[in-house]
Amino acid sequence: MIFEFMRDDHRACDHFYSEAENALSAKEIDKAKEYFEMFYQSTNHHFDMEERELFIAFERRTGMMGGPTQMMRYEHQQLRSLLESMKSALDENRHSDFFGIGESMMIMLQQHNMKEEQMLYPMIDRALENDAEEMIQKLKEMEK
Repeated sequence: MIFEFMRDDHRACDHFYSEAENALSAKEIDKAKEYFEMFYQSTNHHFDMEERELFIAFERRTGMMGGPTQMMRYEHQQLRSLLESMKSALDENRHSDFFGIGESMMIMLQQHNMKEEQMLYPMIDRALENDAEEMIQKLKEMEK
């Protein structure tokens, strides 16, 4: 249940990035900036949902304070740094830098999402099984 909710959010974020890339390739700069801003905001919101609610609940339930959630937080930091670099490149019209950084970011993000979807989210679903609906509601209510 949580798995599906978070996986679908990954896909929604990815869609915004794809649209930003397509718009920039077509030299539709304003549209690219608009879609990238949606990607930037939605991805940061996704990380916040995990770090402020989901991971904490999982750690409390399982007693696992290190391990997979710690690694995901570390990867979030790396990805946030790349997002900031991309935002600067786009704002400064350094489009080749945007695409170059974006390629690295997407490889890292896809690997990150795969780890969450194949390993962590199923663990979270098992740990929070009885509280899944309540957790999803909390995540939906978080400000974007």
